[in-house]
This record gives sequence, C-alpha cells and structure tokens, in this order.
Amino acid sequence: MTQAQIVGWGHTAFGKSDHPDTESLMAVAVAQALDHAQIGAADVDGIFVGVFNNGFSRQDFQAALVAMGDAGFAQTPATRFENACATGSAALFGAMDFIAAGRGRIALVVGAEKMTATPAAEVGDILLGASYRVEEAQVEGGFAGLFGQIAQSYFQSYGDRSEELAMIAAKNHANGMANPYAHMRKDFGVDFCNTVSEKNPRVAGPLRRTDCSLVSDGAAVLVLADADTAATMQRAIGFRARVQANDIIALSRRDVLEFRGARRAWSEALTAAGLTLDDLSLVETHDCFTIAEMLEYEAMGLAEPGQGHRVIRDGITQKTGRLPVNASGGLKSKGHPIGATGVSMHVMAAMQLMGEAGDMQIVDSRLAGVFNMGGAAVANYVSIMERVK
Repeated sequence: MTQAQIVGWGHTAFGKSDHPDTESLMAVAVAQALDHAQIGAADVDGIFVGVFNNGFSRQDFQAALVAMGDAGFAQTPATRFENACATGSAALFGAMDFIAAGRGRIALVVGAEKMTATPAAEVGDILLGASYRVEEAQVEGGFAGLFGQIAQSYFQSYGDRSEELAMIAAKNHANGMANPYAHMRKDFGVDFCNTVSEKNPRVAGPLRRTDCSLVSDGAAVLVLADADTAATMQRAIGFRARVQANDIIALSRRDVLEFRGARRAWSEALTAAGLTLDDLSLVETHDCFTIAEMLEYEAMGLAEPGQGHRVIRDGITQKTGRLPVNASGGLKSKGHPIGATGVSMHVMAAMQLMGEAGDMQIVDSRLAGVFNMGGAAVANYVSIMERVK
C-alpha cells in the first residue's frame, strides 16, 4: 500500500460567480491544477468529484462533466461523491484509497458547487437535505435553524456566549482579508458582529447573519500522486493521518453539544499521527456557523466542554496565537460552496505547508490539521498534513 500525496492544486474565487454552472467552474480549477502540478490530462488515472447538488442544478451526473471541460479526460474513470458538507473530503479520501490500493498513480479530486443562482428559500430547503427530515424538516430557518437550536442549547447549558461567537466571526473575517479567493473580504470587527442591526439581523435563535457562512459558488481541485511519483515532482504534501468518524444523523438520538464524532475523529487522527495539538502549526476547521467553530475547539481538545469561549478570548486561535484556526478566513469569510469546501480546506492547508499562502502565510508552518464535517457533526473528517518535499 502506498500513501497518496498532494502535488498540485487549483482554486477559483468563491462568491457569486459569473460562471453559469459547476461544469464551467470545474473546468477552470482543473486547468489550474494540471498547470500547477505540471501534468496533462493523459497522466491522470482517476477522477473523484464532490458535488452536493440535491437541487441546485437540474444537471447531475457531475463526474462526467469534468471531461466536458477537457476532452482529454473522456476515457478517464470518474466517480461522483456526496456526503453533505463533507462532500469534498469524501472525494479526497476516495481518491487516496484508490492510490493506496495501487489502482492508479495520479488522481484528480474536484469539488464544486453553484449555489447563488438558486432562490434563497430553495437554498434553505436544499440544505435541509443534510438533516434528518423525518424529524427536522419543519425547523424554522432551515439548516441555520438547526444550528440556531444548537447555539440556544449551548447558551442554556453554559451561558450566553454571543460575544465570543462575534469574536470568532470577526477573527475569520479579518483573516479573510488576506485571502484572494474569499467571498467576503471585509473586516467587520467584533462590535458589528456582536450587534443586531438592519445589516446584521438575527437569522435563527441567537445566531446573527455574521454567525452564518455564506452561500457561494466555487470550485477547488487537488492533484494526488503516489509517493514514488510525487518524489519526481516539484512539491509534495503528505498525510500523517486521516480519519473519518460518523455519528447518528437524528439530533433526537444524541447530545449534539458533545460533537462526539468530531471528538473521536480528532483523537484517532492525532493518535495515529503520534502528535498532540501542540505539535500543529495551524488548523482549518469547519465554521459553517460560529457556534460550530466554538464546539470544534472543545472537540479537538483545546478546551473542556462549555469552555470553548475561553479559547477565542485568550487569543489562542488568532493568526498570531498558539494554534491559528482558519487563517484562510474559514467558511465564514471564504464562503461555503458545499462540494468545494472540503477540497478547498485541504488546498489552504497545503498552501501554508508549502509556503505558498501569500499574505495568509503562517511563518514556519510544518504540520496542519483539517476538520471538515457533513451535517451537524454527522460525517467527520480529520486530516493531519505535513510537507514531504
């Protein structure tokens, strides 16, 4: 068995795109990735595509669309993956399994979503497909409503942490100012994020607009190669560990504040890598809502349950802190085109480890953690990455 390594990537700007569909978004990012890795379509042995869709587009069969952007892929095996907001990581892990099994030397991981052409009310309903509709379909506010309930439960258990959520939002927006791919490159500041106003209304429960990630379009691509092939290429990012841990989808059957699956994924990944959080240079984590990032602080082990607010107050996760979290701006600033998100997070980490992150760069980045989740901590993916070459 051989370990897959990242040898190149491509990334479109996230936001409201002029590109009409995932086909055109993927074509741009794929071309960038091939150029970055200095390979051609003929070198690729398998294509792994992550697109959530679920109603964003009437055109499905998304894996086949990669070849529409580059005819060189017409006969390359291509498969589509879907795992809610962790769709991109599911495609990545599938590609890594493909290489580990010896079925190919080079694989392309493509994540994409076109969301902004869909009316807002429909977006909310489409995203509810990542919940357990039997019990949760009538939650007011869609998926934001679910996380609004989670935030309210957290506040009831541990006190009102609205200001700390605003601090997380402000941190990520400030970081996003340095990210050329980010959807919202604006530093709002804590006061704005913590104040309910016409421009920052409540969305669901205690969550305000600045507590919620953005509906975005975009695509991101990773090129993977086996270790022998990667050794001949310009760059190589390896995986010290990668773990997927699931939890039951129905919120009624678990204590969602535990983020049990996320906690298990982090624990198993760090153990497999032989590391602790203190060894990591940075983390890219899944801040679909600010309450998610706070719960993820606790799940990864930065704080005990109910104490996540101390992490942001102590500055631990600031870009200059002990463990920078979401130096890219995270989903909060960068945007959250569902299928692209997990791939994008790994691209951001790889850029840091290669010293290619530009104004986002964290000095002397050696080890990076990535956490991407589908649903409310249902499908949980953790990667521990390091520079090999």
